[in-house]
Amino acid sequence: MTKTVTVAPEDAGRRLDQYLSEICGLTRSAVQKLCEDGNVLREGKVAVKNEKLKAGDLIELTIPDPEPTEALPENIPIEIVYEDNDLLVVNKPKGMVVHPAPGNYTGTLVNALLYHCGDSLSGINGVIRPGIVHRIDKDTSGLLIVAKNDKAHLSLAEQISTHSFLRSYEAVAVGRFREEQGTVHAPIGRHPSDRKKMAIVPDGRDATTHWQVLTQYAGYTHVKCVLETGRTHQIRVHLSSIGHPLFCDPVYGGGNTSLEKQMASVIAGQCLHARTIGFVHPITGEQMYFESDLPDYFTALLKKLEARGS
Repeated sequence: MTKTVTVAPEDAGRRLDQYLSEICGLTRSAVQKLCEDGNVLREGKVAVKNEKLKAGDLIELTIPDPEPTEALPENIPIEIVYEDNDLLVVNKPKGMVVHPAPGNYTGTLVNALLYHCGDSLSGINGVIRPGIVHRIDKDTSGLLIVAKNDKAHLSLAEQISTHSFLRSYEAVAVGRFREEQGTVHAPIGRHPSDRKKMAIVPDGRDATTHWQVLTQYAGYTHVKCVLETGRTHQIRVHLSSIGHPLFCDPVYGGGNTSLEKQMASVIAGQCLHARTIGFVHPITGEQMYFESDLPDYFTALLKKLEARGS
């Protein structure tokens, strides 16, 4: 499958692999592998992964047929909110890893999807991430879209890249917000000294999170977050940067209050739920919208906060 794109003026100067990663929904390593294999052309010539783009450049990306998957199907129950011939919407539980990785080669969402879908998953993101257009963290619950073919995958990835794909989250954050709503616009990249963490860094990737207070409690806030971009740990990093780490998220500054310590076994990781997604169906053109109920761990915390008062 071949995708052709023309570089817009605002993307001039960007690295080719970074640009294609965002516009096509591929991992950076997947784009770099395609470049190494001669599957990316810039103005008709084989492109190099770190080339700087110019406005008007014509980029041709050829995605070869997927290799046999290295992940194995597992009969793991998953909650499918919607399914057709081109995509699925899954409600991922807290604690489930999305795709196999060191330390988590089994029991992942991908293992479950391979059992449910067989070979009917897009192969764009390689043998370990079949069908995966975007991810949510292991300890984040909620809605996730999965592509069954490459055409659907590319369309959905482009919607995410152009910010027309709605992703709305709900969280409980530490502290009371001074304003009812706001926006955090700060670049995110790997933490300079802890490679397992993300951080706001000058040379990071552009990231924007819009937040809105839903309910204020004594020392905590139920907040809604809408993503423009989808960087790793984006909401966790952005809210922590403005002094409001997520409830029970010690990685980014939470987990220190007495209530967090009391509820740690119930919450089992940051209190963050991917509540809604909205997008244009990649084949039919229909506007799609899905919303999931808050899970039990989240509602248990809200009841606890309500009992404490405001």
